[in-house]
Amino acid sequence: HVQLVESGGGSVQAGGSLRLSCAASGYTVSSTRMGWFRQAPGKEREGVACIGRDGITMYSDSVKGRLTISRDNAMNTLYLQMNNLDPEDTDMYYCAADPLGFGTPTLLRTDFEYWGQGTQVTVS
Repeated sequence: HVQLVESGGGSVQAGGSLRLSCAASGYTVSSTRMGWFRQAPGKEREGVACIGRDGITMYSDSVKGRLTISRDNAMNTLYLQMNNLDPEDTDMYYCAADPLGFGTPTLLRTDFEYWGQGTQVTVS
């Protein structure tokens, strides 16, 4: 049974930082590509960052240079370091795993099968 549990969201002022965590059980975070997505009410879920099995990363243009995806294999946890946050970053953030993702990173939502429940980030 695969379970992804996000944490670390909250409220922060513009220019501030947060670090999101995604603890995995029943799944090894380093085995395939994993990603972070975000979604606002009434909008489509969009990919913001992905890390491949080989550690190569990919970011959306809107977050490049401000967000950093990483993983801790020993803790079996995925992270998203968020710096210089902007009110437009206010969203629900989800981590996701692609069990067939042995190749390059991707931000395509449809490639990911397992999802966490999300953690809210609010920037004012």
